[in-house]
Amino acid sequence: MRLLSLKLFLLFIYLLFPPITSAEQKLDIKNLKIHKDPKKVIDIVFRNHEDLTVSLEDFKDKLVVINFWATWCAPCREEMPSLDLLQSNKKMKNLIILPINVGKENVDKAKKFFKDLKIKNLKIYYDDSVKLANNFSLIGLPTTILINKNGKEFARILGSIDFEDKDFIEWLSNYD
Repeated sequence: MRLLSLKLFLLFIYLLFPPITSAEQKLDIKNLKIHKDPKKVIDIVFRNHEDLTVSLEDFKDKLVVINFWATWCAPCREEMPSLDLLQSNKKMKNLIILPINVGKENVDKAKKFFKDLKIKNLKIYYDDSVKLANNFSLIGLPTTILINKNGKEFARILGSIDFEDKDFIEWLSNYD
């Protein structure tokens, strides 16, 4: 009887607080690493396609997705269209996606990459010095860093995924 009461209580808690429990649930995405303790990110600067300096501070109070990519990276090519669609997802109102090219490539090559893939919702950013990539300890491309509204990295994705995956979007919307 006591065990049954405990199960009913836990079920009640789960139903009463679904956003909390679903935000903490483990997704079935093998290359998603959710940090138990989010890490503060500071001094994040990079360049836009007009060669102007951009700071992560410019996107304060937003859910930020930083995607490191290069034109020669086949998995980057594979995932970029779904990343583009995620940026236009109406459910994600407070989301900003920053695709940062770390391939030391010129603007025209990156623009052609976006044009070939019909990318319409994303802007092109650069980290030519690869300093930012080193700060995030990248071990391959693509790598996606998820930063909450408090400026803390709460998860990262090593490799490509389908950013239009319904479970992923639902999970991510809990941080938006």
